[in-house]
Amino acid sequence: MQRAAPLRLRPFSVPRRLLAVLAVLALALTGLTTLAPPARAEAGLTATFSSSGSGSSWTGKFVVANAGTAAVDTWSLEFDLPAGVSVSNHTHGTAQVDGRHVTVTPAYYNARVPAGRDTEPYSYTFTGSGPMTAPTGCLINGEKCDGAPAVPPQAPAGVTVADTTARTVTLEWNEAAPGDFPVTAYEVLRGGSVVAASATTRATVRDLTPATSYEFTVRAKDSRGNEGPPSAPVTATTVDPATDTVPPTAPGNLRTTDVTSSTVALRWDAATDDKRVAAYDVYRGTALATSVPADTLTTTLTGLTPATRYDFTVRARDAADNPSPAGNTLTVTTDEAVGEGGYAKVGYFVQWGIYGRQYFVKDLDTSGAAARLDVVNYAFANIDPRNLTCLNGVTKGTSPDPQDPNQGDGAGDAEADYGRAFPAGQSVDGVADDGWGKLRGNFNQLKKLKAKHPHLKILISLGGWTYSKYFSDAAATPAAREKFVKSCIDMYIKGDLPEYNGAGGPAVAAGIFDGIDLDWEWPGSPDGHPGNHWSPEDKANNTALIAEFRRQLDALGGDHKLLTAFTPADPEKIDAGWDLKEIFKYMDFANVQGYDFHGSGSDNSWEPHRTGHQANLYPDAQSPYPDDFSIDGAVQHYLDAGVSPRKLTIGFPFYGRGWQQVADGGANGEWQSANGAAPGQFQEEAGTRGYDNLTAMVPGMTVHHDTQSVATYGYTGPNGQWWSFDDTWAIDRKTAYIREKGLLGGMVWEMSGDLANGTLFNALDRGLP
Repeated sequence: MQRAAPLRLRPFSVPRRLLAVLAVLALALTGLTTLAPPARAEAGLTATFSSSGSGSSWTGKFVVANAGTAAVDTWSLEFDLPAGVSVSNHTHGTAQVDGRHVTVTPAYYNARVPAGRDTEPYSYTFTGSGPMTAPTGCLINGEKCDGAPAVPPQAPAGVTVADTTARTVTLEWNEAAPGDFPVTAYEVLRGGSVVAASATTRATVRDLTPATSYEFTVRAKDSRGNEGPPSAPVTATTVDPATDTVPPTAPGNLRTTDVTSSTVALRWDAATDDKRVAAYDVYRGTALATSVPADTLTTTLTGLTPATRYDFTVRARDAADNPSPAGNTLTVTTDEAVGEGGYAKVGYFVQWGIYGRQYFVKDLDTSGAAARLDVVNYAFANIDPRNLTCLNGVTKGTSPDPQDPNQGDGAGDAEADYGRAFPAGQSVDGVADDGWGKLRGNFNQLKKLKAKHPHLKILISLGGWTYSKYFSDAAATPAAREKFVKSCIDMYIKGDLPEYNGAGGPAVAAGIFDGIDLDWEWPGSPDGHPGNHWSPEDKANNTALIAEFRRQLDALGGDHKLLTAFTPADPEKIDAGWDLKEIFKYMDFANVQGYDFHGSGSDNSWEPHRTGHQANLYPDAQSPYPDDFSIDGAVQHYLDAGVSPRKLTIGFPFYGRGWQQVADGGANGEWQSANGAAPGQFQEEAGTRGYDNLTAMVPGMTVHHDTQSVATYGYTGPNGQWWSFDDTWAIDRKTAYIREKGLLGGMVWEMSGDLANGTLFNALDRGLP
């Protein structure tokens, strides 16, 4: 059997043509930045305030000192301004002022504080206006600036038993008085063990034994995790079921009051009981989703998957734990994550496009694509080969040898991501980067693009052809998965970027990325990049990794975060690495590969000796391969496995794959002999040209349309070049197929290949209104 095409998501090797950036040492940094909650302080870190001057304008200074035995790599300072005081002219630090609360991050040159040293002579200072009074509530990396232990909250008072059933006890109490930090949670303890927790002054202890006496205490916790002393104990006895054997009636009229892509709000009519209804249990299918008190006839279920059908029922339960019959079954389908009932359009923007391609985030806007795209996938983020975490903060190119098994190890481009200072002419809003801001480069331009197009979702794509080597390792165990996922969410969703050339820091990229796109090529298969790690256990581990991403993304709260994946067209690769009955419980949708079915790369290791369609819609009857790939064959494989069509987009190539010295064979070069890859758009990328470059730089090419397989190709004549690509003819027919099949939409690899006037994307947009 012919070996499947490598199914690359990008060419073999992408050079990093890094441009020199002017290094500016600015001793006065002003402006605003968005910060994440600070980390806990290292032992010995303190901040001391002093002031000088007089009158209504004076100078305040904080000296950060490290009395510990190890260097501290960065610090964050928080304080509250006294009434009537305002601050300006921040020096040696960047400040965010929110009312009277000020949060400061250091300049890049004074962030690191060696053991036994302080930040002098570059300590953070400001100009104060108003009474010369010291700030209050000073915190350094989340701890008290004077280094003293935090005073915990006091014990809650007034703990009482609010309700008991056969297996639960509900307690209530008064708010605890805070210590140094506000109270944010309470814990219920039994015998020293935590048995319930709550953010309010009420909690229910579950899974107790009927007719049994229990003693509980309650303690408060503050925003820094400091625990207060326990309250006075309270005793409760669970109900004896023998005292009540009559169940409640079934709740009626279960209905929905609101549906989103990830939530369903439910309401029902009350049940009755000969004694009292104690609670309502809400089921999703046969699984208990939540329980609510008897005085609550509504709930909102969260963490659901978009475009998914769910069945809900509700049962009443009395104090003796007698369950009622289930009420009516309510079937609800959640909204789609993107597309809004129409068709979604997803486009990849490549990190390295700003170099040889000279394609900038601004071009997404000026071409009109950003206004019509639903999702932009930013490609790619790498995996740290040692720590098995998301990798950034480095500028290291890939090996020029596409067969090098270590080609992508440790590679990355922080310069392009958030270090490069774009001039005004390359900026989305026409404003140049200042050269020393904490956020520059493509990330800052994406932030500006979202501000201009608020509907647009931006995802960080992890992996790709060259960066998938360590996915198998990162997914191999529960601990490895949890660590990897947390690192990616911290870096890209929370925005904690590593320091790079004065850029980066806590939360500097917060709010840019709306989710994660997984581009593991390929789990469970040896046919990925040379040297890729893989295992027969990859399929199960891939499912577990996707579930872990969903769990941690949902735990963030707030708006639903998208989770998507680039998935293969080859049925063997699908079956080897993707559990189609499980993964869509967690994933919003999949971008199914619709290209790279045939081709020849720079090293002629793929299919150098015969031409072939790289993106045909249907199998070609003239294909000499016994098991030829097609978009329809791939889509049917997903649908046959029970995947909802509204969970699938198909990929459109905005580039061509070509061969040289191609025989005519009476078929205009179609499926004919060749002598390797045709010259490419870039010297190191033979056999590949963007559509704009292909149409402009391959003279004498006649375009042909294979109406049976729905494939476009171009031929320059006997012993000439032969190219396979999508044009508007092919896109028109493929978008009609998407509409016919009821699929979610289309995905583009990648946006820089289009003509400046957006010829291909306009065709995609017309076909997917």
